[in-house]
Amino acid sequence: MADLQPGSPVPDVTLLGPDGPVKLKDLVGERALVFYFYPKDETPGCTAEACSFRDQYQDFLDAGADVVGVSRDSAESHEKFERHHRLPFRLFTDPGGAAAAAFGVKKTFGLFAGRSTFVIDKAGVIRMRFDSQLQARKHVGEALEMVKTLATA
Repeated sequence: MADLQPGSPVPDVTLLGPDGPVKLKDLVGERALVFYFYPKDETPGCTAEACSFRDQYQDFLDAGADVVGVSRDSAESHEKFERHHRLPFRLFTDPGGAAAAAFGVKKTFGLFAGRSTFVIDKAGVIRMRFDSQLQARKHVGEALEMVKTLATA
């Protein structure tokens, strides 16, 4: 398992979207990308985090970034979660946790899927990493500050 830090290129991982497999590298290029891993749809912390990203989504777009959420949940679970909370961004499935492993997202207590947020620039380089299982909403603020920094650079 890698432990990707700022300055690392994004790994070549494939995620599952509602329309099939998507390579992460295909999501990078036109805009910066906020790529966040979360444990599970419809759990309290994950819902708070997703809704915080939703509430700040226009700020991310205005600053030149898109947001993508990733968990091991199925596409069907993601679709319900997106609809239930009116999420304007895409959620992808990480079957078996391969993408999380490639990014070095660690499980909490060795049991629960990790919560990590990465900001990736247009060139596909990681510019920020924030890990915190308990401070779900803080991921949004940290990511937005980095996106704004990239926009002015």
